Amino acid sequence: MRLVSRPGPWKRGPVLAAAALLLGLLLLLHTWITDRGGLGSLVETFLPWFGLCVPVLLLAALWRRSASAVIALLLPVAVWLNLFGGLLGDKSHAGGDLTVAEHNVGDANPDPAGTARALAASGADVLALVELTEQARGTYERELAKAYPYHTVQGTVGLWSTLPLSDTRPVDTEAGGPLGATRPAAEKLPDNRALRTTVATDRGPLAVYVAHLGSVRLMPGRGFWTESRDRSARALATALAAERNERVVLLGDLNGTTDDRALDGITSRLRSAQTEAGNGFGFTWPATFPVARIDQILVRGVRPDSSRVLPATGSDHLPVAAGLSW
Repeated sequence: MRLVSRPGPWKRGPVLAAAALLLGLLLLLHTWITDRGGLGSLVETFLPWFGLCVPVLLLAALWRRSASAVIALLLPVAVWLNLFGGLLGDKSHAGGDLTVAEHNVGDANPDPAGTARALAASGADVLALVELTEQARGTYERELAKAYPYHTVQGTVGLWSTLPLSDTRPVDTEAGGPLGATRPAAEKLPDNRALRTTVATDRGPLAVYVAHLGSVRLMPGRGFWTESRDRSARALATALAAERNERVVLLGDLNGTTDDRALDGITSRLRSAQTEAGNGFGFTWPATFPVARIDQILVRGVRPDSSRVLPATGSDHLPVAAGLSW
């Protein structure tokens, strides 16, 4: 009778070791993934969550007693920490000359009055609201009038401020071309989804943009549909490139994370307040169980001192706020 020896720890679990290496390469080379069918954008939207594969693979490697799989896991761990490790600590600090906030209030929000009161209580000096409907607009204007003497609404986006506003105008986020047949039947975008205004501060003028980029959808036969979002992102990037004010703040629901390549034209010009002064990932959507931060506060020429996610309202998004200083 011939004895069959078990493979040693370095030869066990080759499939687990290969899976660990593939995970590391996915995180390392995610920009190489094709964006055909929106695949690249979809992966980058949920990129931080791929880190959850590491403990699963580690448990499997320990169960199999596979030394090779454990060593292979060092690659995805190192890459994930390089990408997202900086978000794990609290980088906020006291101070700030101005507090700004942004909220997608939701077109199906059942309690716009309560939402407005909660946002006014946040103490924000400048408050941007997107996805405003004609039916709810009057409610927000009434509830916010006492706290914010200055405001402007352009289409479905608006800005409320404790400081004077000037040079307010809509921003054409459909400048990338007509929607035509590329828009799904269910996608009905209003004409105005972005604005630009100047806030008069004690430290000088601050250019503030409010934007709600086009929607993204998982569509049968077409994959992750991002054409509307990508087009409006390019148009907004063009407007930001032409902005002459050195101090700029962008507040909005960009329907994408700062890792998404579709927003490169924007994120290459502005910095994320959450990345620089936040605590954790700051996920904002969906409100019941947030898995992605698509509501953004991006800046240029000012310094984020703090960034936080505010308590839930009647919307399916969570509001965000940031303290800024000169």
